[in-house]
Amino acid sequence: MSEDPAVAFQPAFWAAKRVLARASATAFARHGVHEGQQYILRTLWDEDGLAPGEVARRLGLATPTVTRAAARMEAAGLLRREPHERDRRLVRLYLTDRGRVLEKEIGREIDNLSERALASLDRSERAALVRYLDSIRENLS
Repeated sequence: MSEDPAVAFQPAFWAAKRVLARASATAFARHGVHEGQQYILRTLWDEDGLAPGEVARRLGLATPTVTRAAARMEAAGLLRREPHERDRRLVRLYLTDRGRVLEKEIGREIDNLSERALASLDRSERAALVRYLDSIRENLS
């Protein structure tokens, strides 16, 4: 008799999450980007010059998490922190030239990872998987 899908779900999900995280970390490390930083980069590619708090809100993270990541990303030459023009206590995050160039490179890495992860699924199965993941997120929100 096959295992109950509800019982098999979490081990399968976490195993997939772990291997995707490991593959992502390897791919992004080739460009000097640590896992998770691609989300901050993506947010700034969409709108450069945001405050850490705004990046945090858009990503559903705590502001100190973004602040710490931004400090590491600044040290790596991916972005720069500049004082807010009206409130010198605040900063805004701006991409460096290197951070901007990475948009295409990281985009290619993400596309390649997605294609590898979904290689055995046809178009309708891929669409269904995305719907199921969205449903899981909604169920737990």
